[in-house]
Amino acid sequence: MAFTLPDLPFAKDALGDFMSAETFDYHHGKHHKAYIDKTNGMLGEKGLEGASLVEVIKAAKDKGDKGLFNNSAQIWNHSFFWQCLAPAGATAPSGKLKEMIDNDFGGQDTLLEKLATESANHFASGWGWLILNNGKLEVTSLHDADTPVVHGMTPLLTLDVWEHAYYIDYRNERPRYLKSVLENVINWDFVAQNLDGQGVSRADQQG
Repeated sequence: MAFTLPDLPFAKDALGDFMSAETFDYHHGKHHKAYIDKTNGMLGEKGLEGASLVEVIKAAKDKGDKGLFNNSAQIWNHSFFWQCLAPAGATAPSGKLKEMIDNDFGGQDTLLEKLATESANHFASGWGWLILNNGKLEVTSLHDADTPVVHGMTPLLTLDVWEHAYYIDYRNERPRYLKSVLENVINWDFVAQNLDGQGVSRADQQG
């Protein structure tokens, strides 16, 4: 079987002006799908038919196959990203997650500021991440298609800072995009769920 484009976990107009339906038409319907189509086109010649997405990503990294790695890693990154989003006001940090945010950052506002700053200052294309490291929350970023899957990281939340993620709605204003998304449409329930260390599996799929 080939990899498939996962459905968005919400209607494409559910995030309103924060991320428009037009953005999802292109970002999900065209960019994400292109990564899938390109990856599927490579699997046969690489001898990876039937491998899971995570297995393909790791094999590509181990073999130094940049083309396969970049496309397959972007499938996973995007599949994870969609699950990090929810309609405005749908969720909020609570329970263990809220306690950890308060302990590790001094509150949600500081965490959001650190995520926004890290992601806004990330040079060129890439992804901002909230990860779990030795029981502590940490903010970091990775370049281009790079992904926690190959670094042993425990991913909790990601922000896409490739220009195609925000140009339709925000033009070149990356900081405004990040502020809007972080303050309004994060799926904190999904973030909390990933505290179990199983986040990588939640964007995996069988080939």
